[in-house]
Amino acid sequence: MARMIKAHWEGVMNAFTSPITNARAEGINRKIQWIKRKACGYRNRERFRMAIYFHLGGLDLYPEKLSGAHT
Repeated sequence: MARMIKAHWEGVMNAFTSPITNARAEGINRKIQWIKRKACGYRNRERFRMAIYFHLGGLDLYPEKLSGAHT
């Protein structure tokens, strides 16, 4: 155990001193897995990719004011 810690000492110290984690990546991965489960499979990869973009793209589907729209 001591040899393993010594071999990876930089990584161990980085884990304690750095505020950076992989939490954001894990959260996105969880959402992608939810999309995959909810769809029960896609016909091809392109449709799966489009579903990910649709759900995680951050688009405002109901904007308050549309520029140039007729009232």
